[in-house]
Amino acid sequence: MQARLAFRVAGRLSEGADALEADLSERLRFAREKALERARLARAAAPAAAPALVSSGSSAALLGGGGWWVKLASVLPLAVLAAGLLLIEHLHTQSQIATAADIDAELLIDDLPPAAYTDPGFAEFLKTPSE
Repeated sequence: MQARLAFRVAGRLSEGADALEADLSERLRFAREKALERARLARAAAPAAAPALVSSGSSAALLGGGGWWVKLASVLPLAVLAAGLLLIEHLHTQSQIATAADIDAELLIDDLPPAAYTDPGFAEFLKTPSE
């Protein structure tokens, strides 16, 4: 895909190259050769620079060469997330228990006839807030 794009761009640039003046096209040719030479030198120097970069302290830690604290730091967010989820679940359960206890307390202190407990609309009555 990149090669196709490069060929298309090069083709577009070459279309207008014939209309350029001779001195301008010669300067462009010289600049192109100079850029190609710099690219060759950069490619030749890149493999020699790579091991020095990997062996540096900060990049070694990123690549897994660090100590136990690096592993702990990578697991710590997961542990905090799991603890947070457990706390949320616990608080939700406690809220449900408190709500059920409030309903039970209201039922026990209220004077209701026994027939009210068997009424199909009684559950709906319990869900509506009392004023």
